[in-house]
Amino acid sequence: MFDQEDSELNVVMGVVFGIIALVIAFVIGLAANQLGGKQAAPALAAHGAGEVAFVDVAEVGEPLVKIYFELGQAALPATADEQIATVASALAATPTASALLSGYHDETGGAAVNAEVAKNRALSVRDALVAAGVPTERVLMRRPAVTLGGSDAAEARRVEVRVQ
Repeated sequence: MFDQEDSELNVVMGVVFGIIALVIAFVIGLAANQLGGKQAAPALAAHGAGEVAFVDVAEVGEPLVKIYFELGQAALPATADEQIATVASALAATPTASALLSGYHDETGGAAVNAEVAKNRALSVRDALVAAGVPTERVLMRRPAVTLGGSDAAEARRVEVRVQ
């Protein structure tokens, strides 16, 4: 008789400890998720953005400029100043137009890392345009895209800017 009561008590205690373990795991997972979001925010804040808003706008015509980046880098190249000035002038001449930024990356490496690098390249171009006097609301960003780049590998590491 006591053996049966001990057995039932062990089952109940096992269930109680299992529930406690699940609650603790849930709380730890929730805290890790919240902490992960706070760690990602400073990287975006470095570009002057709280949240990156991508638009689903069709690209019209040829790009006004193509800015090429070094492998794995998001820093603007030294040649970008002239291209940024060209875009800023075109936007000043057409007050109703916007700059549409499209960042590209190749297929090598991890897809998530490549998309992040392409996004950061586009953010660098956006920041340079804003620094050149272009209002933020006139700079639109498309989601990063994969390209093979053809015979020139640098072609895959670019941001295209269209004024439309």
